[in-house]
Amino acid sequence: MYSKKAYLQQIEDVIAGGPYRDNWDSLSQHQTPKWFRDAKFGIFIHWGVYSVPAFGNEWYSRNMYIQGSPEFRHHQQVYGSQKDFGYKDFIPMFKAENFDAAAWTDLFRKAGARYVVPVAEHHDGFQMYRSDISHWNAYEMGPKRDVLGELTQEMEKKGLINGASTHRIEHWFFMGHGKDFESDITEAEKEGDFYWPAMPEGDHQDLFSEPVPTKDFLEDWMVRTCELIDRYQIKELYFDWWIQHSSAKPYLQKIAAYYYNRAVEWNEEVLIAYKHDAFMFGTALVDIERGQFANVQPFYWQTDTAIAKNSWCYTENNDFKKAKDIICDLADVVSKNGNLLLNVGPKADGTISAEDTAVLLEIGEWLEANGEAIYGSHIWRTAAEGPTVVEEGQFTDGKDKVFTKEDFRFTVNGSHLYAICLSYPHDGHISIKSLAEQDASCLPKFHGIIDAVDVLGFEETPVWKRTENGLEIETRNVRTDKPVVFKITMR
Repeated sequence: MYSKKAYLQQIEDVIAGGPYRDNWDSLSQHQTPKWFRDAKFGIFIHWGVYSVPAFGNEWYSRNMYIQGSPEFRHHQQVYGSQKDFGYKDFIPMFKAENFDAAAWTDLFRKAGARYVVPVAEHHDGFQMYRSDISHWNAYEMGPKRDVLGELTQEMEKKGLINGASTHRIEHWFFMGHGKDFESDITEAEKEGDFYWPAMPEGDHQDLFSEPVPTKDFLEDWMVRTCELIDRYQIKELYFDWWIQHSSAKPYLQKIAAYYYNRAVEWNEEVLIAYKHDAFMFGTALVDIERGQFANVQPFYWQTDTAIAKNSWCYTENNDFKKAKDIICDLADVVSKNGNLLLNVGPKADGTISAEDTAVLLEIGEWLEANGEAIYGSHIWRTAAEGPTVVEEGQFTDGKDKVFTKEDFRFTVNGSHLYAICLSYPHDGHISIKSLAEQDASCLPKFHGIIDAVDVLGFEETPVWKRTENGLEIETRNVRTDKPVVFKITMR
């Protein structure tokens, strides 16, 4: 029988009994796991009740209650008034009749992913896993299956690292607009109700915005997060953005100390991914949503983006990215000390769209041939070369980058340097300026000795020479719209 009081005491006991304490000084001793540093590429999954209407995006549960919004109008036209048919009424329609955790995991392996982070609970408050805390979960309602549990089992079988994402804290305000008019949100009265607490939506940029989440809500959020940690022994705990609110800080410290101490008990390496400086730098992993850094960083980081430009979940009008563009981003991110977490949005029935599948398989085919330049690689003395400027910051991935034959990204793996040409020319001739011959007066520029140059994925030996202008490489039969990787052997 679940008792919040007992779970809160358990959290305190685990913190007291382990090496990590709930303060930034102690948490700063935590290190980024080796598995993460080597993995480079993971899969994010947005799938839930919002996949049933498949309209707008994964914020349908909020937007359908905003009077005048496209979701509001769509909902009334298709389903009727929000008083008679509310968001909760989509739950019985979320049957997931074709969900196959083994098939999903096989696809993610073919895509070349090394870790998977399903959204365990989105802002809508519906848990995609078996929970003792709330009955509003996929094990008891809708699919009536422990979705996260099934995926975790398949990941363990197939050698993928399991993670989970929680967006629960945004539920504080997410359903609040439903109180602005007559709707079913008026049923959000007490802790445990699906829509509870449905508070007014303040300024998200204000870290002290009112109304401040209550102790009851913050404790509920914390124990839900710790239940995820305990039940599934997740290796990456991903938080969405609103944990930056000032009221969350002491709870974040407790969650982190609890999680890191649990990992010590399991003898596992784990990490927490966060945004917007919600954690003290150095205590968890920096994540940038739909964007990246323009330059190499001295710390490990992650970008999360989606195959669809317009939505994290499946909608009937998704605008899908091309595989080659995602591969270019992967090479760029890895060269700058980052990992790419790529989102897939399955349909409500549990199938993954043909468009998503095609993109994933193309990425996997490229990684099959070129993975040694990505997995387990490290940054080189220079991350990038070329004229194309990568815009820094979040929400920049909607703009297509147009790379040229002069744009390269570099990684190192063991005794080899890898030069990745992001847009290989039809004439088969490139020049890598960072590898030009230099005399001693040009220190500290590169002065290494190159013994051999090979091209990955093609049965051809390139012709090459070094000049004062660069490493000149020529090929005759390399034809592709995707990045081309040159493996450079050093003496």
